[in-house]
Amino acid sequence: MPWNMPCGLAAASSEAACPSSFITTTPGRTSIAFTERLAAAGVSASVGTVGDAYDNALAESVIGLFKTELIKPRGPWRTAEQVELATLEYTDWFNHRRLYEACGDIPPAELEDAYYRQNHSLAEAAVSET
Repeated sequence: MPWNMPCGLAAASSEAACPSSFITTTPGRTSIAFTERLAAAGVSASVGTVGDAYDNALAESVIGLFKTELIKPRGPWRTAEQVELATLEYTDWFNHRRLYEACGDIPPAELEDAYYRQNHSLAEAAVSET
């Protein structure tokens, strides 16, 4: 089995058939062996609690949007550098020029700036009142 091929794709039925550093998990469940391996390495897992898929759902939504708006329409891509540059341009547009309808048709970066200005003003007001 080639080193870079995921064990599941190679029809491996157990961890014994995989390289020792590769841990298999069942979708929807975190394997005990995986948790133990992370603890032994001193690594904190970025896996939510059971039934808590909000972070994963958001990531999948953003990735789907990215593929629909950039990757598929502008392909085929000839080099990784083309994808990297296009990703940087897309991210800049997405954060600084895209109009975010749910928050008054302003770009996300502008909304974030307004949020921090408001919180800074509130914090200053609270300090001056004491």
